[in-house]
Amino acid sequence: METVILAVVIAVVVIGALGGLVIGSRRKKPLPPEAPTTTPDITAPPAEPHVGDEAETPREEPRRTIEEVDLPDASAAAPVVVEEPPAPAIEVPEPTAGRLIRLRARLSRSQNALGKGLLTLLSREHLDEDTWEEIEDTLLTADVGVQPTQELVERLRERVKVLGTRTPDELRALLREELIVLLEPAFDRAVNTDSPLDTPGIVMVVGVNGTGKTTTTGKLARVLVADGKNVVLGAADTFRAAAADQLQTWGERVGARTVRGPEGGDPASIAFDAVKEGIESGADAVLIDTAGRLHTKTGLMDELGKVKRVVEKHAPLDEVLLVLDATTGQNGLVQARVFAEVVDITGIVLTKLDGTAKGGIVIAVQRELGVPVKLVGLGEGADDLAPFEPEAFVDALIGE
Repeated sequence: METVILAVVIAVVVIGALGGLVIGSRRKKPLPPEAPTTTPDITAPPAEPHVGDEAETPREEPRRTIEEVDLPDASAAAPVVVEEPPAPAIEVPEPTAGRLIRLRARLSRSQNALGKGLLTLLSREHLDEDTWEEIEDTLLTADVGVQPTQELVERLRERVKVLGTRTPDELRALLREELIVLLEPAFDRAVNTDSPLDTPGIVMVVGVNGTGKTTTTGKLARVLVADGKNVVLGAADTFRAAAADQLQTWGERVGARTVRGPEGGDPASIAFDAVKEGIESGADAVLIDTAGRLHTKTGLMDELGKVKRVVEKHAPLDEVLLVLDATTGQNGLVQARVFAEVVDITGIVLTKLDGTAKGGIVIAVQRELGVPVKLVGLGEGADDLAPFEPEAFVDALIGE
């Protein structure tokens, strides 16, 4: 019993000692600092007027008079520079002299089939009737035309018979001479832009859409600018979308002014204004691009006739150029007949002659209309429109 009492006493003493240690450790931990009792100084923002019952009078603040305000020195301020948009660069077109000769390689690549084919046939040891028929077929396939083909074959047969010998050089010289004769070298092929009156030379460009008529008008402007002429363009093709924009772009590239009107406007009115602008500005030439719709033959031709009559109130036309796509062959001749019935065509422009075109179309269209081919298009480049030169053209056909 005494032992139990002793154990209980010891346990009570141990528990009391442990409790004292815990309370002592808690008293040793630092207490958090007390919150300050003083209120910090806060700078109030400037009083603002309120609405209603809370309105209060703004506080007085120091103010400066206008005499006390320092103004910036105007002489020391940097000038404000306003940059003008850069003007479009004016291109210098390639000179026209000898342009067809420079483009001869491009022409010869697509046209050599005619010349080489004829030389191969003429070089046969025996020129019998079958060979001469093959020569005729070659010429007809090249769109030379029936009558010119018959004339050429007859002359070739006669001259080969008289010569007796047929060396390659002799045959090439013979063929060259006869082809040049068919191309009518006596034709005046200059584009007439010199008016006998005190007015600019007036050129009207006609043809169906798709032949490259508007592009040809722009390229012709480059040809004339390259020859030192001041040109005004008349965008009278108001029925084809973007035709006026296209022509104006061509003009801006060489510094030629373009007179245009609203889409679907009166072509004759625009042509009239273009000629008037050319006269007032002292231009050397006015080029008028006309509409090329063939929906109804009568409507198109009446329209062209009206443009011609209105323009001639200023001055007579000096040149009417018909633009034909050389790749259309005989279809181009049909178009030529339609236009020749109404307008007095004075010259022909053959475009796309560097593609799949057959060189004989030059001979056929001249014979059909009795007017010269004055310009030929030999590519998509801006300076690929060249004055037509029969000798250079034939040399490209038959090669060296």
